[in-house]
Amino acid sequence: MPSPAQRPDPPYLRIVEEIRGRILSGELRPGDRIPSVRQVAQRWGVAVATATRAMATLRDDGLIEATVGSGTVVSRHPSRKPPAAPQRAGAPKPLGKQPLSRNHVLRAAMTIADVEGLDAVSMRRLAADLGVGPMSLYRHVANKDELVTQMADEAFGEAELPAAGPDGWRAKLELIARCQWELCRRHLWLPRAVSFTRPALVPTMMAHTEWTLRALDGLGLPMATRTREALTLHGLVITVALSMAAEIESEQETGVTLDGWRLAQRRRADRLLDSGRFPLLATIPAETASDLNGLFEYGLARHLDGFAALIGNPA
Repeated sequence: MPSPAQRPDPPYLRIVEEIRGRILSGELRPGDRIPSVRQVAQRWGVAVATATRAMATLRDDGLIEATVGSGTVVSRHPSRKPPAAPQRAGAPKPLGKQPLSRNHVLRAAMTIADVEGLDAVSMRRLAADLGVGPMSLYRHVANKDELVTQMADEAFGEAELPAAGPDGWRAKLELIARCQWELCRRHLWLPRAVSFTRPALVPTMMAHTEWTLRALDGLGLPMATRTREALTLHGLVITVALSMAAEIESEQETGVTLDGWRLAQRRRADRLLDSGRFPLLATIPAETASDLNGLFEYGLARHLDGFAALIGNPA
């Protein structure tokens, strides 16, 4: 019977050794993009949990780091220490003197989601980043669904809504929509944490809805109309924010910016637009469709124009 020393390395360590070798040889330089957990799982043919453990080990070794807007990259000063020996199953790494709290858990989860997206958040990954055993997290959250709900509650709680707000229903609705837009820009994962048909009981998000309903006081509208307006306004924000999040995720996954993607598509686009089949599309400035902030502001203004016409009050 082979001794433990003769057993092959666990799959995650083989991934760590290969990426570490590429970094220390200079093939991957500081700031270079590292494959995402999903890409690692596909490239090496392993489970997502195995890929997650490999990435966590590389981070612990100081070889890679997560950056907002770029995903995971080679550290600016990568460590040359050898990979850590595999830990005994279930053995937590020391967290230090600071006790684990709900706030630590949520902030760590939000940091992962802000940099790598909501799919990168798992109880195992979160435990690895916090340096604790996965079971320690269950004292604070029951499962990932509850974790995401609490993350959304924390994110919406970052907004400070004024008690009364500006004068006039339109100015109030502009304020709440722009506030939510900024939250979605800050936390690209947030739109995916929101459901209209099966809404989670998120107190801070409910406070946004309550504020919006109160903004429509005095207009003589039935509650059904006020509710639909609050949901439609929020839906406008979420729709554009999902496109923004998808673009950032595509850039992180592929390493190709929107400008780079357009350049690659330019020959085919020029051929189609020069064919004469789409004369109006050919006149559209290239940046119009990709200006998501401009698209949001246009959609907000036109929506509120329509609502003003509905209630017969352009003010």
